Amino acid sequence: MFIDSAYAQAASGSLGSGSTIVQILPLIAIAAIFYFMMIRPQQKKMKDHRAMVAAVKRGDRVVTSGGIIGVISKVVDEAEVQLEIAEGVRVRILRSSINDVLTRSEPAKAQDNAPEKKEKGDGR
Repeated sequence: MFIDSAYAQAASGSLGSGSTIVQILPLIAIAAIFYFMMIRPQQKKMKDHRAMVAAVKRGDRVVTSGGIIGVISKVVDEAEVQLEIAEGVRVRILRSSINDVLTRSEPAKAQDNAPEKKEKGDGR
C-alpha cells in the first residue's frame, strides 16, 4: 500500500520538472520579442539622435523640443548652443533640446593653393 504511493510520487516529480521548462519557455520568448521589437530600436534611435546633436554646427537650421525653429549662431560648449530665432534675437539652449536638424550648412571649402598643371600638347 505504501509502495504504490511512493512510485506515484516519483513519477509525478519527473513530469513536474519537464513542465516547469515548458512553462518558462513562453516567458523567455516574450522577453526576447519585447527586446527586439521595443528596446533595441529605441536604443538605436537614441544613438542616432546623440550623433545628430553632437554634429550640429554654426549655420544649421534646427527645431527645438519646444517647437522653436532657429539657426545656430554660435556653439558655446559641448552642452550649449546659441540659437538665433529672429533677426537679432538669440537664446542659449541645451544641445539635448534639439529635436531635428532641418538644413545643414555647407562646410567651408578647402582652398587649393597648388598650381594648376598644364597639359602637354602642341602649344595651341
